[in-house]
Amino acid sequence: MHAMTISEFGGPRALVPVELPDPRPAAGQITIDTSHAAVGLVDALFRRGDLADRPGFPQPPFVPGLEVAGTVRELGEGVTGFEVGEPVVTLSQMSLGGYASVTPAEAAMTVSLKECDVDPAQAVAVLPNAVTAYLALTRVAHLREGESVLVHGAAGGLAAAFPAVARSLGASHITGTVTSGARIADTTHLDYDEILISDDFVKALDGRKVDVVVDPVGGAVRTASLDVLAPLGRILLLGHAARTPDTPVTGDELWSRSVGMLGFAVGPYLQTDPYAARPAAEHVIALLADGTLTQRVDELPLSEAAEAHRRLEAREVPGRIVLTI
Repeated sequence: MHAMTISEFGGPRALVPVELPDPRPAAGQITIDTSHAAVGLVDALFRRGDLADRPGFPQPPFVPGLEVAGTVRELGEGVTGFEVGEPVVTLSQMSLGGYASVTPAEAAMTVSLKECDVDPAQAVAVLPNAVTAYLALTRVAHLREGESVLVHGAAGGLAAAFPAVARSLGASHITGTVTSGARIADTTHLDYDEILISDDFVKALDGRKVDVVVDPVGGAVRTASLDVLAPLGRILLLGHAARTPDTPVTGDELWSRSVGMLGFAVGPYLQTDPYAARPAAEHVIALLADGTLTQRVDELPLSEAAEAHRRLEAREVPGRIVLTI
């Protein structure tokens, strides 16, 4: 099979093309003839080695890629409910392997697209992040009908899934933040009630409080978010795109404000409870099929994976980058 591997930790040029044997599915797995592979910030973290010292995280050489779309190639032992040739999309799987013409995937982490007419590039760009949004809002933040939501990095690939999912769960008012006025145009297709500039969002809210903050950014906006939380408000920690570290927050600060900060990493979580994925997918796939969930997608061929990573880290792409295979 054709694949791009991370040969060593480093910059985008660490991604190099290779030919590898076609993988066979283990018990409980399927293999997928990959047509599209999503590119995410976590791929860049793996490539740079930012997560290399954590147990279970990959060491070079390895094939990156957590999310793919394509058609079922082969069923592993014990797999039912899928058939060869069926269109599918995977959720965020920590086994990686997506930057390749054939991808092994856990059947429990794979969603059929047979019953809905969805473009596979949109499916792989949107569905995994929408499942993340659903699980984060329901199982971690426990969003209640009528609550307000603030989403940082509103135009980013992960954040962009939250407005539609939060609205479907009954959120009353959804605010997004972006880094500059120029990025506001990148959010017009999303279901935000208002967009603020992240440097002065506290001032712009003018005393209004929010119930749930969705934060894949970290750094200064994470600390500032404490000042806009309503009593019993929650900050969802979903990543750290900022180039600056967090300011430490003490337990005393949280209890005195009656607020919480809750971390959620969907890949490791679904490794421990893969069957949580299916009900989440069933909720959000309907939003994808009717056009409520959508994303701006830039497509590049697999051979240009290094360029995709360069664009991602330069923040040149609103929405998501998808590799075509």
